[in-house]
Amino acid sequence: MANGRTRDLEGMLVALVGGSGFFGTHLAQELLSRGARLRVCSRHPERAFKLRPLGTLGQIQFVATDVTKPHTVAAALTGADAVVNLVGAFAGDLDSLQGQGVGRVAEAAKAAGARAFVHVSALGADAGSDVPYARTKAEGEKAALAAFPTATIVRPSILFGEDDNFLNMFGGLVAKLPVLPVFGPSARLQPVFVDDAAEAIGNALANPHAHGGKTYELAGPEVITMGELNRRIAKAADRTPMLVELPDAVSGAFASLTGWLPGAPMSTDQWKLLKAGNVASGDLPGIEALGVTPRPLGLFLARWMTRYRKFGRFGARAKSA
Repeated sequence: MANGRTRDLEGMLVALVGGSGFFGTHLAQELLSRGARLRVCSRHPERAFKLRPLGTLGQIQFVATDVTKPHTVAAALTGADAVVNLVGAFAGDLDSLQGQGVGRVAEAAKAAGARAFVHVSALGADAGSDVPYARTKAEGEKAALAAFPTATIVRPSILFGEDDNFLNMFGGLVAKLPVLPVFGPSARLQPVFVDDAAEAIGNALANPHAHGGKTYELAGPEVITMGELNRRIAKAADRTPMLVELPDAVSGAFASLTGWLPGAPMSTDQWKLLKAGNVASGDLPGIEALGVTPRPLGLFLARWMTRYRKFGRFGARAKSA
């Protein structure tokens, strides 16, 4: 035990492909706490250097890796006991990144002799979708299982955390804008706490015999709409912007007309994904089947949104004075 955690990954070398992002750094902390040795594989491994103080001497390695260049992947996975693929994107050559490219990562993991392979897909992965993101996510799952039949596939919903780009984006907006448009106010979401998703992957790696070859949906305990989410964030930040819930026709038109612009708030594909919603289907085992009881957003929101209050952590006191 270390800090109350079971060290069930003691000594295992786990390669995190695409591990320098938001989810990757949280997953790294989870695996380190369970005794794993890590190899963070990324095009920009320096973005994960903040993890260095969390490991003992030699417990964390950083390797420059580009999944579109198979020879870099093969070198990065040499000697790995387990591999987690976290590579994903909304734009670019999505087939090379999260379609057939996933198959190449899985092939390299198999060739390296890895005992476990976890591929991070997404809720809404759909081979028949006209949205490249959703279609290539589904194709990536198929390619992963073809190359590594005992792979574990996880489909997380929107991940939230104190340092995310999701809640913090909305928090920043409600703090700055007196009027805030809400796109897809009736769209249903089932966000999952990033550390709960990380624990689920850790459990899959610790017991590949039980979880290999299976697909899991990682979603939180509550379903909320975009409209409700904006209202809850505004309340937690002690802000009172006018929230204008846009009809779907207006939201779709806005995405079509402006989505191609650099820095646009929403592309056409993102609008289609939002409108479809992001909730578990219930047709696959959920995060509970991986031994995790997910925590609700409400458990953290008020504390995390303090930074967006007019007077920060003194906001409530200043208002009542």
